[in-house]
Amino acid sequence: MSKPTRILTIAGSDSSGGAGIQADIKTITMLGGYAMTAITAVTAQNTLGVQAVEILSPDLVAAQIDSCIGDVGVDAVKIGMLGSAEIAELVADLLAELSVPIVFDPVMVATSGAALADAATMTAFARLIEIATLVTPNLPELAALGGEALICRSARAVLIKGGHGQGDVLIDRLVTGAGEQARWQGSRIDTRHTHGTGCTLAAAIATGLGQGMALEAAVAKARQFVRAALEAAPGFGGGNGPLGHHAVLR
Repeated sequence: MSKPTRILTIAGSDSSGGAGIQADIKTITMLGGYAMTAITAVTAQNTLGVQAVEILSPDLVAAQIDSCIGDVGVDAVKIGMLGSAEIAELVADLLAELSVPIVFDPVMVATSGAALADAATMTAFARLIEIATLVTPNLPELAALGGEALICRSARAVLIKGGHGQGDVLIDRLVTGAGEQARWQGSRIDTRHTHGTGCTLAAAIATGLGQGMALEAAVAKARQFVRAALEAAPGFGGGNGPLGHHAVLR
């Protein structure tokens, strides 16, 4: 039996289990990977919103990353909520020399609307955008980062997620400085249970890349996983509920 692909996720903890580290672990495991974590922040949150956030020290985040990479090793990295500019810069320093795929989900706002990155942290995203194999902004995040033309000047590849678009048909576009490389479209799934979709997608892509899949194939498979998890949402909570990671078969 072959060993699972080692995926390190660097992100915040979601106490309700729908997004962040918890969603990443579920996704990586369901897709056949081995999940390792470097937690950047602890949050008290649920389907209704974020009630409290405590950012961990940059030194502790660095120690978690070093512990995982130095002993177990790593085949791909997923980056989510970072919490501070200092942590963003530190993560860029630690990952710059790695020769593994890196997927950066530039988390700024939770599904509930709570802000998860201040202006200084967003500025510090620039270095991570440069070293990432793929950056996965949604439409509001893309606008906050300066738009498609600006981000494509420094990013190797960008997956522009269309979930915040209007209409019943949503389009995701894979673009580089050379233009659009691929696009996927699908009908909008009518559900309020969308908490953690961005985290899940990025973690799924990182897992596919770590398993040796080409970028377009990894994105296509990850999109299928997210859509299946949306369809299988258990219906928990009174707000934006979690996905049904548990119900998606490989």
